[in-house]
Amino acid sequence: MSRSKKIYILLGVLLLVCLAVFGVGRYEERKERIKNSDEIILEVPGDDVISLSWEYEGENGKETLAFHKGEKWIYDEDETFPVNEEKVADLLGWFEQFGVSFVIEDVEDFGQYGLDDPVCVIRLGTEDETYEIRLGDYSTMDAKRYVSVGGKDVYLVEHDPFEDYEVTIRDMILHDQIPWFSDVEEIQFAGAENYTVTREEESAHAYNEDDIYFSKQEEETLPLDTGNVNNYLQTMQGLDLTDYVSYNVSEEELSGYGLDDPELAVTVRYTVEDTDEKSEDKRKDGKAAQTFTLYVSRDNAAAETDEEVPAYVRIGDSQIIYEIPESSYQALMDASCNTLRHQEILPVDLNDITQLEISLEDRDHLLASETEDEETIWYYQEKEVDVADVKSALTLLRADEFTDEKPSQKQEIALTVHLNNENYQEMKIELYRYDGERCLAVVDEKPLALVERGYVVDLMEAVNGIVLN
Repeated sequence: MSRSKKIYILLGVLLLVCLAVFGVGRYEERKERIKNSDEIILEVPGDDVISLSWEYEGENGKETLAFHKGEKWIYDEDETFPVNEEKVADLLGWFEQFGVSFVIEDVEDFGQYGLDDPVCVIRLGTEDETYEIRLGDYSTMDAKRYVSVGGKDVYLVEHDPFEDYEVTIRDMILHDQIPWFSDVEEIQFAGAENYTVTREEESAHAYNEDDIYFSKQEEETLPLDTGNVNNYLQTMQGLDLTDYVSYNVSEEELSGYGLDDPELAVTVRYTVEDTDEKSEDKRKDGKAAQTFTLYVSRDNAAAETDEEVPAYVRIGDSQIIYEIPESSYQALMDASCNTLRHQEILPVDLNDITQLEISLEDRDHLLASETEDEETIWYYQEKEVDVADVKSALTLLRADEFTDEKPSQKQEIALTVHLNNENYQEMKIELYRYDGERCLAVVDEKPLALVERGYVVDLMEAVNGIVLN
């Protein structure tokens, strides 16, 4: 190889080395422009913002949402849409003090950060200025979002606004709220069920100290099970009011949903603490009366087909209609007095029992108690006995089905229960054969319910365990 050719080769290598050194120098210079920062890059008070819009690529294509502020926040595409103002305030809260973790200065290629085709573009408008926030890719090193707010700098943010802005219009609605019924005074059912539940403390009709709800049935005031009533109220309070089908319902739509003439209307009258000293409705107890109504129905058109029938609810005169699952519909419609009443055949406090007169297999037996040093001792024919199994069997006697059918078969067992109860001194329970699986319970000479025969057998065996020993 000639000397001149070697020189050319060496010069070429030198040039490549120089270019590499220059490139590394440029890279180091560029790398030095990325630096830690605790800078607040935007300070836009939420109260100053009069317009808010954003767009991003969603699962179903491009999502664009835009709102403007009048007396309240308004959806640009439909002024009747009920905007959740708290949700808007939360979105604006991101930029009241928008801080960053890193800054990349004097950026020339925004594309490498995903900011030429951003994931999301957010625009805020005040009376004096418009702000555009562009959200780019994630940093591969630390999973922070690249952000631009105009100018030549790019920022990395610790907290990503896109987590809150990746929503649809359905997420921006102001849903109806079901209150917490702390002090219910009355529940009215109309439609499929027609009766009223009233609250009365220390009623002369209460079976036990927990009974506070009652229903007038013909000439009888029926104590209801407080737990069952509260469970029904909790069913209402637990409704998931998010799946709306209309937010500005028309009369025609109401008819289609069956809510022009709902299957069931539930009106709850309750009280809350009245903190308004000037309130004209404040009662002597310092509380204010409130009324809440829930309407329940089915889709009239779908009900005529063999398809699964959707169910809907409406809160008072709200313009929003919600679809609810079948399980919620069934739970709401299960509002009969028989559902809410005591299911126990003997719904008293068993500790109030002082004496049991029992008729079993054509023989009569008496179990009596005495109290000695605050301890209750039970006797059968002057012999101390344990009645725990008898009491346990009594608690298991529950209504499978309420009925007014009169007994037509043999009596299995009868008990007269004497009580230390201000309202009920004694209750008579008669259990008759009905079929192979159930017995008919007659209480105070009135047919009441069908009960599982196995529990009647348990009661008979518990009595025999005492009287045959």
